[in-house]
Amino acid sequence: MKNFTIIAEIGCSHIGNLERAKHLAVLAKLAGADYFKTQKRNPYESIKKELWDKPHPNQIFSYGKTYLEHRINIELSIEEHAELKQCCENINIEYATSVWDITSTKEIIDLNPKFIKIPSALNCNETIFDYLINNYKGPIHISLGMINKKEKEELCKKLIKHKDKIVIYHCTSGYPVPFEQLYLNEIINLNKIFPNVGFSNHGFGIAAEIAALTLGAKYFERHFIDDRTFKHSDASASIEPQGLAKMIRDLKAIEKTLKYKPDELELIEIEQRNKLRII
Repeated sequence: MKNFTIIAEIGCSHIGNLERAKHLAVLAKLAGADYFKTQKRNPYESIKKELWDKPHPNQIFSYGKTYLEHRINIELSIEEHAELKQCCENINIEYATSVWDITSTKEIIDLNPKFIKIPSALNCNETIFDYLINNYKGPIHISLGMINKKEKEELCKKLIKHKDKIVIYHCTSGYPVPFEQLYLNEIINLNKIFPNVGFSNHGFGIAAEIAALTLGAKYFERHFIDDRTFKHSDASASIEPQGLAKMIRDLKAIEKTLKYKPDELELIEIEQRNKLRII
């Protein structure tokens, strides 16, 4: 039995299409993920006003004439989130989401998912964190991207008071992140403070998760998509169903190896010893 958790994160790559979101949920389930995760935003609250009327910074990924219109067009309503959660329950995969503003936080709490995540962009938002602590009974997952060392230390001092309710993720926020900037040794430091540590990987391939497992990570969040050429800014930092399935396969295999050798020889070596050992 595996002792780690896999979260397939689609972000908003459903592009506001509920049926596409359900399709991705099925693919995540078939690949072996434990959780299917998306995001919930109120665009008017979660986007800086100075960006509302500006075009998307990369027009190739735009679904609207302005950035606000783009964000509105790729959102699911809270009613659609409720339907998506029911879909996940029907196919036996857990639903979860990140919240990007206080309105979305309140809406998602009402859906009562197994966990709610605070993304890197909002990990220092005390309003959202305090509201979750006081009004949500489930675990709170938090990523540590987009903050410097001093900010991280200050945040961890606050979170340590609630460590049994927190899952903390090491993360470098980029799309995608080169291997040399994944900084996986940070997982070692987090494990000294928090009982539940994860790795949110925005990088390439499936090798980094194996390393993170050996360093003590228990939760693995990975951006997931059906086609890495899809028109969305997260696509290049995502893995497809076959990649996710291979990653889970390899994590299960490596987890079996992480133990000390017994004092006495086992049959596999006794047979070779009897055949090959002269003295």
